Amino acid sequence: MSRGSRVAIIGAGSVGASIAFALLLQKISSEILLVDIVPEAIEGQVLDLSDANFISSTRVRGGTFQEAGQCDIVVITAGAKQKSGETRVELIERNYKILDNVIRSMKPFNPNIILLLVANPVDVLTRIAQKLSGLPEKQVFGSGTFLDSARLRLKLSSELGISENAVHGYVLGEHGDSQIIAWSSAHVGGKPLLDFPEIQKLDKEAVAKEIANKAYKIIELKGATYFGIAGCVSMLVQCIVLNQRHIRPLSVYIKEYNCVFSMPVVLGSNGVERVVDVSLSEEEKNNLKRSASALKSICAKYL
Repeated sequence: MSRGSRVAIIGAGSVGASIAFALLLQKISSEILLVDIVPEAIEGQVLDLSDANFISSTRVRGGTFQEAGQCDIVVITAGAKQKSGETRVELIERNYKILDNVIRSMKPFNPNIILLLVANPVDVLTRIAQKLSGLPEKQVFGSGTFLDSARLRLKLSSELGISENAVHGYVLGEHGDSQIIAWSSAHVGGKPLLDFPEIQKLDKEAVAKEIANKAYKIIELKGATYFGIAGCVSMLVQCIVLNQRHIRPLSVYIKEYNCVFSMPVVLGSNGVERVVDVSLSEEEKNNLKRSASALKSICAKYL
């Protein structure tokens, strides 16, 4: 890929528009296409984003699903929001139909296209997208626990009084209730995180709940979350376009567990280059197996 890469964003809501703005700031793509089934939503977002075009030479315009299918990278944010009283399974049923329509409408694909799933539940929808698209699994993945891991690093850096970039640790598994923090493999400056007195004093269960529930808190206060995921997606797009090969925890197919959930992967211009095997304690491994089991039972209905 090159700095002339074209990026399509499916879904022109708050998340899609925030991602488009973050990509404008990155100045790494020649064109950003906004695609939505509501023409007014596209027009409004494009008009608003065009007012910020002076900060970047990237062109932002509305596009069709067919045009999106010929782009270099497609970010899929389109999905139904969970209704009050609606079960997770019912939400998946509605989002499955949306995703099916989106993928069918984009075909035939540019053979080198990369699909990045952001809509939730991201792990299940990523696995469905892999099957529906027919693309190589390395080219179809989800944002997974990248944002959760960023939240974890921010929390731990505050406890240690250091830069969050100095904290190397991941949230793994499902992007949801069964996610785990890989405490045993986390480190700072080559020193195991669990050797720091400040971390030994932490209530680790409370930290895990705080990280997993941060989105609910934001939604309670302002109605939706979009800046955090926009920052994450812009970094992932940059990593792909510039072939940076950073390691990020993303929703990918893990053969050992026979399901899609988040593990650290090397990300480059061809998509997911390889999965990084993380050292985990026996308890963490068992929790990851439980997370995989729950996800597989849900995916089985659609695959």
